[in-house]
Amino acid sequence: MNAFDKKHKAMRDITHIVLHCTATPQTTTIESIMNYWYAPKPKGNGWKTPGYHYIIKPDGSAVNLVPIDKPSNGVAGHNSHSVHISFIGGIDKKGGQLDNRTPAQIAKQIELIKEIKLLFPMAEILGHRDFPNVKKFCPSFDAIFWVKFLGF
Repeated sequence: MNAFDKKHKAMRDITHIVLHCTATPQTTTIESIMNYWYAPKPKGNGWKTPGYHYIIKPDGSAVNLVPIDKPSNGVAGHNSHSVHISFIGGIDKKGGQLDNRTPAQIAKQIELIKEIKLLFPMAEILGHRDFPNVKKFCPSFDAIFWVKFLGF
């Protein structure tokens, strides 16, 4: 958590920490993911804001794309009260769901969740697919089971 995030945490009432996958090969670059978000429809999403606050590369390094005092575009209708964490990956070679998080990505997810929970202890941790009316497999693993297993 950077100093900016700690200083400005009170600017939003965070009720959810949302786990995501990019639904891309693990070799995908953050730049190409962002280009897709910003590209006009139908080739992209046409967004003005990234989809996640943090994105975790296969080597476990995390990039902060949006300060946590600002919403990102993670889950339609739930962004004003959520912090979004994604890992690069989540699909197999045919585009099907696959939990292919590296050990380094898992370790960084846990680290980020712990840091955010310190700032927002009441925040519920869910996967993208755990929200009502979401028809995606994101984050490619059972986030509710996983966080309970970890003791969050």
